[in-house]
Amino acid sequence: MREEENKSVSKNNWKRIFRKKWFFPSVYLITAALLLAGVVWYQNSSTNDQAEQPDASNDTDSIEYSYDGEDSAPVMEQSENLAMPLKEREEVVIKTKFYDFDASQEEKEQALVFYHNRYHQSNGISIAREDGETFDVTASASGTITEVKEDPLFGQLIEISHDSDVTTKYMSLGDVLVEAGAEVKQGDVIGTAGQNLAGKDNGVHLDFEVRKGETALNPEEYFNQPLNKLQEAEEPEDQQGQESATEETDEGAGQKLNEDDQKSGEDQDQGTDEEDAEQGQEGNDTEQPTEDSESSISMMNT
Repeated sequence: MREEENKSVSKNNWKRIFRKKWFFPSVYLITAALLLAGVVWYQNSSTNDQAEQPDASNDTDSIEYSYDGEDSAPVMEQSENLAMPLKEREEVVIKTKFYDFDASQEEKEQALVFYHNRYHQSNGISIAREDGETFDVTASASGTITEVKEDPLFGQLIEISHDSDVTTKYMSLGDVLVEAGAEVKQGDVIGTAGQNLAGKDNGVHLDFEVRKGETALNPEEYFNQPLNKLQEAEEPEDQQGQESATEETDEGAGQKLNEDDQKSGEDQDQGTDEEDAEQGQEGNDTEQPTEDSESSISMMNT
């Protein structure tokens, strides 16, 4: 009897507990807390396992390096791009272009410069402002000033030496702001545009040349290109052939002047020959009467 009474009492107690409003929320909270604790414990245990494992990428002791006696290649330095030798690039025009042997005949004629009564090939380009005003001239690349002088034909001149036997020349300068031996950076102002005798028809301008060794290159082909590309330009194998072509171009451009000179010389020679012939004829005529006179004298004596 007592056991049955105890069982009924315990059931009644559980029923009372179940009837409490806080019972089921408490059960839910305890269950959620247990689940969350389990998840956190699992994540921590996984992290610890990964930390205990050695990192193969950082295990430098197990890596063997084999150089085979070869030197490692040096990292290539980034080369400058060849820039136009001025800052006001939108306001300028190319007055005279570089003489290209592969260009059309019309383009070749536009790349000729006339001075000393002859046409000469342009070894660079002539740059001028559209309004004809002067402008600041800047170094197209970093280098060393190797020459500063005043040329009677090309005006004040600056030459800058760059790596790998590359030079740039700036001619027809009004003012010179640097001295020989100075180091300049790309974009540094080195002078101002002016005038010279060779390009007097271009007004205030800059004559700009780019050379690899002694070979003149077309600056327009290398603007905004890495300087090492310019350094890799190959020099012509037959310099004599190029010089012959230069002479032929000069003779072809100034053919009329040469023909006039030749014609004038021929006229002078012809006039001289005619005078000599007339003098010779007069001498013969003078000698002929003398012989006749001698014959007459001989007959009279006879």
